[in-house]
Amino acid sequence: MNLRNIYDSRRIWKMVLLAVSLILVGVFIYISNRLVKDLAKQERERMEIWADATRELTTSTDTDVDFLFRIIQGNRNIPVLLVDEQGTIIEQRNFKLPEPADTAKMISEYSAINKKFLDEKFKKLSNSTNCIEIRIDDSTKQMLYYEDSDLLRRLAYYPYIQLAVMLLFLGIAYFALISVKKAEQNRVWVGLSKETAHQLGTPISSLMAWTQMLESMGVDKDIITDMDTDVHRLSVIADRFSKIGSMPDKELTFINEAVESSLTYMRTRIPKHVALTVHTQDDTNCGVMLCQPLFEWVMENLTKNAVDAMSGQGRIDIVVTSDAQHAHLYVKDTGKGIARKNFKNVFNPGFTTKKRGWGLGLTLVKRIIEEYHGGKIFVKESEVGKGTTFAIEIPRVKG
Repeated sequence: MNLRNIYDSRRIWKMVLLAVSLILVGVFIYISNRLVKDLAKQERERMEIWADATRELTTSTDTDVDFLFRIIQGNRNIPVLLVDEQGTIIEQRNFKLPEPADTAKMISEYSAINKKFLDEKFKKLSNSTNCIEIRIDDSTKQMLYYEDSDLLRRLAYYPYIQLAVMLLFLGIAYFALISVKKAEQNRVWVGLSKETAHQLGTPISSLMAWTQMLESMGVDKDIITDMDTDVHRLSVIADRFSKIGSMPDKELTFINEAVESSLTYMRTRIPKHVALTVHTQDDTNCGVMLCQPLFEWVMENLTKNAVDAMSGQGRIDIVVTSDAQHAHLYVKDTGKGIARKNFKNVFNPGFTTKKRGWGLGLTLVKRIIEEYHGGKIFVKESEVGKGTTFAIEIPRVKG
């Protein structure tokens, strides 16, 4: 199984776990809402009994008054307003009336405050469904309005509070897992890079010795020169791998020269049917802090990818611009393009559209630009069948 298959498999498992989590959350909220509805129904039934007791107490003369009073007074948690046909409040129970801010206020003024509070409650409740009509006789009726009890309100919010706490916990766990995973990946990256650099060291040294021996044997100097170039190239690659895992040394470099230097090796090795053009201007030649070997790796990776995307025939344009904060590079090709849904996926380890390859090139490019140079790289635009433009931003040196 290659890296891309592993990546796809992990993504499927993540989607399955997310779906299961959403189903569980949905079931939990459904059960909680059913409990809320059942409790609300029970509270309405209690209010209907309360209304019946009020009607009996008002109209009947042979009813057990003490029993009715016990029913009415037994409501200790549901706020109730009893209102006549003219909208005058006859009775209220269980409302938390405002406390007087000044204990020296007159009783009449405090009563006015309570009346205003209850009038506002009545106005709000008159537009709700929590209302029961009490028919006293054919020409007289009263209206019983009530609010949900504190218990019912708390129960209604409870599942969402639990959901928020659960999401917070899952978020913390997720970021902790990502941090551990990222640290583990970093260790793998560093170990692999250091080991690669170490393993390349011995054959490179041997090749250097062989070129010197071949030169002493009178082998054609052009052949020796080409061999020296490739051996030097291997040495550069080994040096690049050795820099992965620790913050590399950076030097003040002019961006135009850095781009031109990065493409020197590639210009002679890309297919002849690929046109590679660099567009720079003197006023964009700003200074940036670069590790030149790693920056060259970035440009070569992007160039190789562009050549592969065009199947060895097309055009690559590299445009360099700048503003007050950043140097901007745009690498545009006329290749097969990238679907919009994969604009971010192309930087994930193992993601590749090639039949061969590890899918690590753009991952490494992103790491070099963002972690080692404090910049940013992204797919600026792409259209399937027409080409892709990668954008790079690197902080410029002010002054």
